[in-house]
Amino acid sequence: MSRVIDTMKCKCPKCKKGNIFNNKGNILLLKIPTMNDRCPVCNYKFERETGFFFGAMFVSYGLAVAQMIISLVVFWYFIDLSPLRVFTIIALIAFLLSTVNFKLSRSIWIHFFYKDTI
Repeated sequence: MSRVIDTMKCKCPKCKKGNIFNNKGNILLLKIPTMNDRCPVCNYKFERETGFFFGAMFVSYGLAVAQMIISLVVFWYFIDLSPLRVFTIIALIAFLLSTVNFKLSRSIWIHFFYKDTI
């Protein structure tokens, strides 16, 4: 359970203390979060090879699709809004959660491929 919490908090998979990202980013100012190359605490290298985070795009896609489906069900079936309003709400939610998806997908990808050598 602690590994899931560390993943959600974007902590280093090795020491569980250092942050993967050095700033949060701001979608309203069109700034994406920037990542540390290495853990500031234990010096663990996050990008194992060139193109390592290519797979994180698929994780981000899955997160976005899940958020859109949940929004569709809530706003169309439970609140019974019109299709145009539901589409607008889903587009707005996808835009606002894009930085969260970016950070979370990279954190999931790093933690998924971390092998404990102990």
